[in-house]
Amino acid sequence: MMNSNTFNIITSKQVCTKFYLFIIVLSFLSREVYSEWNTRDYMKREHSLLKPYQGSGITVPNWDFMGSTLVTDKYVRLTPDLQSMSGSIWNSLPCYVNNWELQVQFKIHGKGKDSLHGDGMAIWYTRERMKNGPVFGNKDLFEGLAVIIDTYSNHNGEHNHQHPYISSMVNNGSLQYDHDRDGTHTELAGCEVKVRNLPTETHVLIRYTGNTLTVMTDLEDKAVWKPCFSVGGVELPTGYYFGFSAATGDLSDNHEILAVRLYEVDSDDPNEALKDRSKIIPNAKVFSPPREHIEDTKSQSWSGLKIFFIVLFVIILIAALIVGGVWYWEYQQTQSHKTFY
Repeated sequence: MMNSNTFNIITSKQVCTKFYLFIIVLSFLSREVYSEWNTRDYMKREHSLLKPYQGSGITVPNWDFMGSTLVTDKYVRLTPDLQSMSGSIWNSLPCYVNNWELQVQFKIHGKGKDSLHGDGMAIWYTRERMKNGPVFGNKDLFEGLAVIIDTYSNHNGEHNHQHPYISSMVNNGSLQYDHDRDGTHTELAGCEVKVRNLPTETHVLIRYTGNTLTVMTDLEDKAVWKPCFSVGGVELPTGYYFGFSAATGDLSDNHEILAVRLYEVDSDDPNEALKDRSKIIPNAKVFSPPREHIEDTKSQSWSGLKIFFIVLFVIILIAALIVGGVWYWEYQQTQSHKTFY
């Protein structure tokens, strides 16, 4: 039989083993939480957009929208899947946080096939807000930061990447976004992202801390971030506005914002939070290598409907020519018979 001392030793070993396993699991979960969606930093609700979006009437607290934007209880649709649409939604309060992390949950989907969709959407942190323009529904020559999700399938010029594509741009108001080159001559960095018609919601993380801009994605809705790019030497001021815009052209998609969360992030530098960044002029030390300018030939991919009508027109024209030719031949034969008699 097992004496009491032996039993106590075995019980103690079992307890220690279970406690050790518990510590391992807890440590693993802690590492997972660290690498997953932000649960550690302080969320700024005045700069966040969460369901239910609407306040009294059709207003959205702390947010203004314009253009084709439609606010429902399920999403904020910046553009419908229609041609030549443009919409945006902007935070009405400037952000005075030195170090922040912006998480955006969205969907881009439409009826267009893999080769027929566009144009895309952009996430903004700029001095001016609610300014409609040619850069994915916002003004050109802006001051601040743009993170662009370009889905235009028939990309312009020569590229070393495929679309859809996420890129970033910092502007002091003097740089023009060149659609002929898809903005590649002014981008900081970028990465390819297959964000269209996904079965799950898409997430993008934009983190700005210690003059470093980091962008990460979660395309599978699994709460695990995957690196897109990280760029140092980026200086952004406080007091700018967050916004989201989208645009369609000859090609189209639904562009929908589902949730926005802004977190105030602790910096590794204890003096960083005390710095006055309000007078900084937006700038970046590094840009992607420029490529030769190639004029946009405006050669758009034709939709199936356009092709159908063009083919139908050609068939009708050919039929009309045949009928006209037969009629003219019969008329000539009739005239020749009359002359003979």
